[in-house]
Amino acid sequence: MSTGTRRAPARIARLVTRMAVATVAALALTACGGGTDNSSSDKDGSSSADADTQSAAFPVTVAHKYGSTTIEKEPKRIVTLGLSDQDAVLALGVKPVGAVDWFKEKPYGKWPWTKELWGSDTPEIVGERDEYNMEKIAELRPDLVIAQYSGMKKEQYDTLSQFTKVVAQPKEYPDYGAPWEAMTRQIGKALGKDAQAEKLISDIGDRFKAVRDEHPEFAGLTLAVADSFEAGKYSAFTRTDPKAIFFKELGFKLKPEIDKLAKPGWNVAELSAEKLDILDVDRLVWVTSSTDANDRIKAEPLYRKLQVTQDERDLFVPYQDPDIGAAFSFNTVLSIPYAIEEITPLITAVE
Repeated sequence: MSTGTRRAPARIARLVTRMAVATVAALALTACGGGTDNSSSDKDGSSSADADTQSAAFPVTVAHKYGSTTIEKEPKRIVTLGLSDQDAVLALGVKPVGAVDWFKEKPYGKWPWTKELWGSDTPEIVGERDEYNMEKIAELRPDLVIAQYSGMKKEQYDTLSQFTKVVAQPKEYPDYGAPWEAMTRQIGKALGKDAQAEKLISDIGDRFKAVRDEHPEFAGLTLAVADSFEAGKYSAFTRTDPKAIFFKELGFKLKPEIDKLAKPGWNVAELSAEKLDILDVDRLVWVTSSTDANDRIKAEPLYRKLQVTQDERDLFVPYQDPDIGAAFSFNTVLSIPYAIEEITPLITAVE
């Protein structure tokens, strides 16, 4: 797995050059007529919801980081540019025609929480994280681009807005910092599916509450989530990271000192071995990419001195195979049920 999975803001998006802008604009005029073509195709992302009901929901106006976007009619061809946005779109009954890659896995790949929903209709890959292929997006003739769990730049927003409607990340939160509820509401509003989105949010809230009710002891425990992709370098995730948000909603307390160590705008604090003492919490969850990484962490002399280590209150969870870490890294209305089911018995087994 690429070290790029460690934090979303790590790679700064390439600014679109004037030549690229011109190329995209030309594609928009010739291929998508301003992004309003709603003709169906093999990759049509339309939902099976009643057409009259959907039409009645529009127009809608969605506020975001770069202003607001008015969507006059039900979008049929949707491209998602947030790293996990496709999950909420799928949960609302729409299959995006394009998406960005993350985890070095195609977004319709093997994830157990989305595999059946994608079926044989797979989206085009239009970039990796927040580096977008503008020409490829234009060729898909989208009538809506969604970027919620995203670091979309103003230059990228302006370019995309030349040929389609764009709903950028929520303005109330930092890039890659909006919680799953906020992203689901934004997506639901953009798709004219507010009621369905609220039902999804409510159902997930009930699932979290069920765990908290069954394990009230979680409320008295501090927890940190960490990883390490190379020797001597460690990362602890802040309260705005989806992984930390997930465990907070299970009932655990997060450690505010981790947030203070993070650079402004980052959702991860970089740690040297000398600073590993900040991870001396009641429950420590390592989300890692290999058993080699686990062995390397466990062999670190300063780590072995921590009380959480000596008491064996640390838990090593893989990103993939099984896809537990990926599930709470996505932390979406589709991945959360899977993550809860998989992680709860593991973390309750830690005494």
